[in-house]
Amino acid sequence: MPPSATLKSMEAQLRPGAREAIFAQLIEAGRAEQVARRLTDAIILGVLTSGERLPSEQELARRFGVALITVREGLVILRESGLVETRRGRGGGSFVIQADAPDETLLHTRLRGVAHVELSDLAVYFSTIVEGCAERAALRAAPNDADRLSEWLAQADWDRDAGARANAGGFYLELAVLSQSARLVREQVRLQAEFGPLLLLGLVDPSMRARVAACNADVVAAIRAGDGPLARTLVAGQVRDLAEWLHAAKTRIERGGTLHAASAVSA
Repeated sequence: MPPSATLKSMEAQLRPGAREAIFAQLIEAGRAEQVARRLTDAIILGVLTSGERLPSEQELARRFGVALITVREGLVILRESGLVETRRGRGGGSFVIQADAPDETLLHTRLRGVAHVELSDLAVYFSTIVEGCAERAALRAAPNDADRLSEWLAQADWDRDAGARANAGGFYLELAVLSQSARLVREQVRLQAEFGPLLLLGLVDPSMRARVAACNADVVAAIRAGDGPLARTLVAGQVRDLAEWLHAAKTRIERGGTLHAASAVSA
């Protein structure tokens, strides 16, 4: 069987299970943001494809175990984000219109669907893992490892937010690798895939990019000196700063504003 046919066969087997998971009942009923988040995740993952009609509002309410008004409010969030459109009349309904939406549009919607308390919890967990990676890296890394990491940072792009996000994420992974713990590497990769795109949204702000770049240089210096506690403290402060920016951005969005603060846009 050709590879493409095998892949399609696998997708056909996985798709029903993925769709079942997407439309499973919400753990905490009554929140429109959770409805929007679940459907946004489905669009990001490609479970719901461009042009596809969603189940009816009544059917979504039944599957999610929420009130009809909650589903309608969730669909409003998706429409405002340009991910679905609702057509009236015969053959109408809500349709996916932008399965390949820009990352920022998807993340904007994703951020609306995450509660402040969940953001805090994810940040604490993320920080705990990266702190452990940094401390172990300072204890286990060889001098040439610190030199290599320093050279890499010097060449990294911190002028653009997209480049800064990629390099900040890469730095976290480098710390995990230098920790010489396979489990920490796997957990850092998993967490970064789950939370990294949201956490690093703050790098749209030029001042935040400069602070992260400077902090990472200080982390490398701590690793070179074998100072584990200092390396841990530095990365903990960085994650805290990024998380605080994220909370402020979510608050702006909830109040009808934009993802970016006025100062970030004008910078």
